[in-house]
Amino acid sequence: VMRRNPFGMDICCRKGSRSPLQELYNPTQVSLSNTAILHQIRRDQVTDTCRANSVSSRKRRVLTPNDLKHLVVDEDHEMIYCYVPKVACTNWKRVMMVLTGRGKYSDPMEIPANEAHVSSNLKTLNQYSIPEINHRLKNYMKFLFVREPFERLVSAYRNKFTQKYNTSFHKRYGTKIVRRQRKNATQEALRKGDDVKFEEFVAYLIDPHTQREEPFNEHWQTVYSLCHPCHIHYDLIGKYETLEEDSNYVLQLAGVGSYLKFPTYAKSTRTTDEMTTEFFQNISSLHQTQLYEVYKLDFLMFNYSVPSYLKLE
Repeated sequence: VMRRNPFGMDICCRKGSRSPLQELYNPTQVSLSNTAILHQIRRDQVTDTCRANSVSSRKRRVLTPNDLKHLVVDEDHEMIYCYVPKVACTNWKRVMMVLTGRGKYSDPMEIPANEAHVSSNLKTLNQYSIPEINHRLKNYMKFLFVREPFERLVSAYRNKFTQKYNTSFHKRYGTKIVRRQRKNATQEALRKGDDVKFEEFVAYLIDPHTQREEPFNEHWQTVYSLCHPCHIHYDLIGKYETLEEDSNYVLQLAGVGSYLKFPTYAKSTRTTDEMTTEFFQNISSLHQTQLYEVYKLDFLMFNYSVPSYLKLE
């Protein structure tokens, strides 16, 4: 039976149950209704920002398959998740493997982290035909998770440039950053690229040459560029700051909340607001201003205020 809901989406009543999209826009449980209002506010914020910044945000272009490689599809529960690195994406990929694994996995935390990042373990939207893509974008519940942009950036820097095991990042990006940003670099630093300072990383990000050369790596690319929220209407925007509640809300809407909970664990190494403040202390106000411009749409779109530690020019 095809039914048209008030939001103009064709939703097929699968297996006699309601789809996550129906449950989101017409909640049957009162407990879900209050949360639905919060997410409506977040959706409106994105819409308003896209409209207000239409010159920079809505360049009329058609999304290419390459633009859709971050959108993970769950056919069984009719959901699409756009993953953003450094915003709990390892755990969300684990959960998606449980949801799409047809019983192969039951506990997300039993899936090794490296296994969660094997691309063949999850199906992404760019693997479908154009009509199939359009159908899913119209009928599936689309969600993503966001984080305070500079906290996410410091988290990416700490993970990729201060951990000795990340040699591939040191080789690919570290050597380039040292070569461009460090005067009188030693031969060893130029060869290894394993001691990049945060100030050098920032200088690399705001360097116009970097932007022209190639897209940012996904770990520091803007959410706006990874998930295209001005071109794709996200039904639900979760936040890292309310990760547990928002994640379990998604699982409730999918009808699996009774037996699947989002994994939580206290990570002592987690990048915090205080830590981010410290990292920015040595960044000049000019560089802070230029960096804010790079990430400005993410700040506005997801309602993050300008950090109090910033000295903007």
